[in-house]
Amino acid sequence: MSETTHDAPVAVSASEAPDEGLTARELAARHGLSVSGARPSLIEYVRQLWDRRHFILAFSRAKLTAQYSQAKLGQLWQVATPLLNAAVYFFIFGMLLEADRGMTREVYIPFLVTGVFVFTFTQSSVMAGVRAISGNLGLVRALHFPRASLPISFALQQLQQLLFSMIVLFAITIGFGHYPDLSWLLIVPVLVLQFCFNTGLALIMARAGAKTPDLAQLMPFVMRTWMYASGVMFSIPIFLESKPAWISNVLQWNPAAIYMDLMRFSLIDDYSSKYLPDHVWAAAGGWAVLIAVGGFVYFWKAEERYGRG
Repeated sequence: MSETTHDAPVAVSASEAPDEGLTARELAARHGLSVSGARPSLIEYVRQLWDRRHFILAFSRAKLTAQYSQAKLGQLWQVATPLLNAAVYFFIFGMLLEADRGMTREVYIPFLVTGVFVFTFTQSSVMAGVRAISGNLGLVRALHFPRASLPISFALQQLQQLLFSMIVLFAITIGFGHYPDLSWLLIVPVLVLQFCFNTGLALIMARAGAKTPDLAQLMPFVMRTWMYASGVMFSIPIFLESKPAWISNVLQWNPAAIYMDLMRFSLIDDYSSKYLPDHVWAAAGGWAVLIAVGGFVYFWKAEERYGRG
């Protein structure tokens, strides 16, 4: 464009666009834009979860109520299912295979029921965690909230279910002559540590299940193997006393066995500390912290990818 004044040409050029030559990142920064669904910092993520604590609790209660809403016995199945499993295991392992070796019936039956109830807590948390994201894609895609709310609420749901079951467990324990004493106070820290462990495991499985939905079909076999290796139906040191010591040590140090044995130690008078591995409380705390913190960070790192693709 040019104009002529007094026969002298003067060039007037159009002004350069202010955003010309900027990269997409620079443009976004210049105009205050951010990526939709971007992962927040770890501290901010924890704060968001705390702000939604009421949602997490309400969601876990709603799922617990709805779980057996179509069954005529309703919430009674929360207790009936593990009790029926314990009855089957008692018939197969206690009567036919004599897995109760070294223990009287007054000890073995509470031992077995405690193992079934406590392991079911971990098993259910893992299975719920696998489907926490892949089974709730509608919710994940429709609303913006920290996705860790889902596996945490499912682990909380399983804790509430266990607490209902503990009433029956207490009745069975007392019925076989093991009355409440100061050792029963240890139940609280055992449940806290196991809940932290289960929550971390649910977070790990939630991320894995979100990427590989077929994992939900594989996990029942993995959990069944873990159950048999954790001494649910038998005492590991008694049953494996004729085997190399390292086998018994490895099985006793697995976290499922540790939490079961600590609960048995708390409830059953004749289940003394000689059945527990060395430094068992340190091991229980170590597993809880390692899996809870590691699982939370592992899940958080993929926060922006859940529900996409």
